[in-house]
Order: sequence, then C-alpha cells, then structure tokens
Amino acid sequence: MLNKEIWFVTGSQDLYGEDTLKQVAKDSQQIVEGLNASGKIPVHIVYKPTVKSPMEITDICLQASSTKNCIGIITWMHTFSPAKMWIKGLSVLNKPLCHLHTQFNAEVPWETIDMDFMNLNQSAHGDREFGHMMTRMRKNRKIVVGHWQTEHVQQKLGNWSRVAMGWDEFQNLKVARIGDNMREVSVTDGDKVEAQLRFGFSVNGYDSSDVVEHINALSQEEVDELVKEYEDSYVLGDKLKTNGAQRQSLIDAAKIELGLRKFLDAGDFKAFTDTFENLGELKQLPGIATQRLMADGYGFGGEGDWKTSALLRALKVMASGMEGGTSFMEDYTYHFTPQKAYVMGSHMLEICPSIAAAKPSCEIHPLGIGGKEDPVRLVFNSPAGPAINVSLVDLGNRFRLVVNEVDAVEPMGKLPNLPVARVLWDAKPNLEVAATAWILAGGAHHTVYSQALTTEFMEDFADMAGIELVVIDKDTTIREFKNQLNANEAYYHLFKNNL
Repeated sequence: MLNKEIWFVTGSQDLYGEDTLKQVAKDSQQIVEGLNASGKIPVHIVYKPTVKSPMEITDICLQASSTKNCIGIITWMHTFSPAKMWIKGLSVLNKPLCHLHTQFNAEVPWETIDMDFMNLNQSAHGDREFGHMMTRMRKNRKIVVGHWQTEHVQQKLGNWSRVAMGWDEFQNLKVARIGDNMREVSVTDGDKVEAQLRFGFSVNGYDSSDVVEHINALSQEEVDELVKEYEDSYVLGDKLKTNGAQRQSLIDAAKIELGLRKFLDAGDFKAFTDTFENLGELKQLPGIATQRLMADGYGFGGEGDWKTSALLRALKVMASGMEGGTSFMEDYTYHFTPQKAYVMGSHMLEICPSIAAAKPSCEIHPLGIGGKEDPVRLVFNSPAGPAINVSLVDLGNRFRLVVNEVDAVEPMGKLPNLPVARVLWDAKPNLEVAATAWILAGGAHHTVYSQALTTEFMEDFADMAGIELVVIDKDTTIREFKNQLNANEAYYHLFKNNL
C-alpha cells in the first residue's frame, strides 16, 4: 500500500489574520511529520494547506474524492472553523473521514498563557463546532481524542488507516466465483448487486474449465519448481514423497495451484470461491492451492461463499505486516465438558497457514464429498491467543457484520487422525451465550478468523460501509442482545433511505 495516502486537512478561518494562520500551517505540518515518523501508521499522511472558506473546503473534499490514491482524510480544527463552511464539502466527500480531536501543545503553559495563545489553540472549541455539523449531517466518521504525540492516539490513527486500506480494497475488488453456490444453502448466497452498491466489489461467475485452460498450458519446469517448493517448505507425508504411492496427486495439486494463480492474475481477481459440486475436469478439490493463495493475501470462501471471500481479502489488507494470521474459517464441532465448552474451527481443506503454530505438514487423505481424487492439504494447529471471528450476512433489507471475540487455546490432544488444519477456541463470554447470540443474529457458519485484528477494526469498518455491527464479547447477555437486535431492526427500517 505504499502508493496509498491519507490527507491531513486543518480547518480555520480568515478572521485570525496572517500571522496566526502561518502558525496554524506550521503546527499542522509538524503534526503530520510526527505522525509519519511514529511507525504506527502504515499509510503515508500528506499535509494539505489550511482550509479557511467554503470554497477551499469544497475543493479539497472534491480533490480527495477524485484522487485514486487518497483513501481517506484526517481533519483537525486548530482554531475555530465555522461549521456551515463545511456543509457542501462534507456533502461531496466520499472517502472515509477521521476526526482528530487534539491540540498542538500537550499542556497549558501556566506562566505565559494569554488570549493570543487561547485564540490560536482552541481545538476544544473548534472541533466541537465541526463535530456538531457532522452529526447534524449524519456523517459517519472515526473520532480520535488525545494528544497527537501519544502512542495511544498514533495507534488508533494507525488502526483506522488500516481499515481505510481495507475499504479502499473493497472499492476495487473483483471476486471470481468458480462454480455456483452450494446447492440449497442460504447464508453463503445473497444479493450480489446490492453488495456492489454498498461495498464496491464485484462478483461474477466462472467455470472450472476457465482454470483448466491455464493448467493445460503449464510447462513441466513450472510444475517441477512448485513441487520442489512444497518439499522445501513443508513436512511431506510419505505417500507424497518421490516414489510415494500418491506422488502424482502432489503433482496434480501443484498444477491446480499454478493454473488457479494464472487464472486469478489474468483476471485481476484478489478473491475467489469454489465448490466441490462443480469441479469439472479438476482432479481434486483445491486444498493446498487455496491455502497458499490465502497465505499470499487472496480472499477465499468455500462452497461459493463470495461474501466471506471478499471480507477475508479486506481483512488481509488491513492486517498486512501485523503479527498474527487471518484465515477463512468455519465453526465445525464442539467440545462440551461440565467445566468448559470449546469450539473446534476448521474446514474440509481450506485453512490459511498464516495461522499455523508450527511448520505445516503436507498430507493427502480421502475427502468423502465431491466425488474426486484425494486432495492434498496442509495440516497444522493454530497457536493460543486472542482472536475475532467475523461474519458478513445478508438479511434482505441490509447487511450485518457479526463479531465474536474468542480466545484460542491449545488442543487437549494430538489429533493424530484429524487430517485438516484446525484451531480450538473459547468463545466469549462462554459458548452457550456466544452461540445463542450468534444464531439470533443470523451469523453464518463461515467466518473470517483473525489473530491480528480486533473488534475496533470491525467497528471502524462497519462505520465506513454504513452497515450494522453486532458484537458478542465478555459483557454480552442474551436479554440485552435481543433488545439490541430489536432496536437495530427498528433503526434500519426507519432510516434505511439515509444509509
């Protein structure tokens, strides 16, 4: 995302005179330099001249909206900036906005403070005027409060900028749906037209034959090179080693990965789905291919789940360079005991090795669904630690983002006969409440699981998208959760034309 940028726009007015405005500009430039040097913000922040009139404000908002590399703006009112000046500009702005409520100086200079100082440093005054107008206009935005030099403020700005990166990705994302939705399944399907209107990404259908064309054009050298990479990168099962009983399956898996990559690259797709019900001439369901593509940042959803595929890609972009992995996931089975209940998350094949606790093993096992040859896959456990599970669902009249905060734990056994990647987690506040709330919210069985991101990222994302967010965390109770869902239903019905 080195070519992306966020603009820093400071508001004031001509009332204060040339000397004050020069100081405003100087202070704003220093703040931008400090934020860029902080190491907390992954996107370059660009200083923009102070805006002092309705025309200047409208011009900068139009420029930000039409500049492809600009993914959002940070606004700050150094002095008082009458908010009626902002109406037209905010009306045309179509990029995410973060309102930084700070001031240049950290402390009051008790011995020297006078009215000149007060008139210059009145963000406490100016930002409230600005905030009122955004609320009056029902403008979604992020508000960050605190001194700009503190790590806390810089981290919040960094988190918001990462979400802006993910939102920008949505605006340009193309999702390839290889095959259709799994037959008769509801939650993985939805309104693709409405999704494009709301989020920006497009979803279109393709056949497995479109991938096979690229497989048939591969050279032997390409295949041999990737097989060697498998051997060097993973613990290879005996059946897949040279002269192993199913060595050809490893070669076929490499061909599928190469062909799938070429298909995605040729169409500029950064996310895709497949389904075991429409594999055509593919010899096996893409296992290791899908896992490695996710590790490289591609979005994926099983059985035609285009919403989860797109969401995974956005979250991959948000989490770029952060510690902890992000993967396609499914709530698969439960571990009930009188003391504690846990969720075993997994899928048939497709869990991203970015969440692996150790070097994965490359194995081959039968797959009792799909009617194809045994697929090759990476098998591993995921490390313990905090994470989130996120689901994007279509409720017919709106989209809802469902988040459950979880704590991954070490498996209680070695799982020698489970031939898939997996993660065991403790759902907050406990499994009974979490599962009840998830089902009440209509959350899907497919999710995006992330050890890198937190609920704050998802809150910012829902605000940018203008969609509903419900969170299941340590404080959730079913009675309050039901009341929240009912209130949300009324809110989105009453205000649907404004969202």
